Amino acid sequence: MVQVVKLVILTLILSFASASCFSYHPARMGNFMSTSAGRFSNQTYIQFIQDVVSHNCVVIFSKTTCPYCKMAKNVFNQIGASYKVIELDEHHNGQQLQEALAQMSGARTVPRVFVNGQCIGGGSDTRQLHEQGKLLPLIEKCNPCCLNNASEGSGSGQYTS
Repeated sequence: MVQVVKLVILTLILSFASASCFSYHPARMGNFMSTSAGRFSNQTYIQFIQDVVSHNCVVIFSKTTCPYCKMAKNVFNQIGASYKVIELDEHHNGQQLQEALAQMSGARTVPRVFVNGQCIGGGSDTRQLHEQGKLLPLIEKCNPCCLNNASEGSGSGQYTS
């Protein structure tokens, strides 16, 4: 029964996310729903992150005012790679997602950049991998959809919200 409830909650989160969280930007952070305990478990947010990361070659967990986040996005713009952006400061559960990212990656700072399912670090790490010629080979290991083929919720060239 608990697994069914978790699955229903995760399905609702993913349905909401795919429908609107990448384009709709509420003014406040926090839960958009509550459970009987009043909060989703951290595992729910980790599962959400894992799902997004597993379905997109490049994912940037970002904040709109962060210069390092802009640095990471600019690197992918320069090489013409599509990327999914989740702006934590505009997401209903941004704070909880950032806490889950910290648990998963060992760092709480943004951006948290994932390529081909693996966290490669932040903005400086992304730029360094690009300058060393190591970023593009990581992206090329992904499905062909990730280079020069923007899909819904992804950015190729300049990202717009």
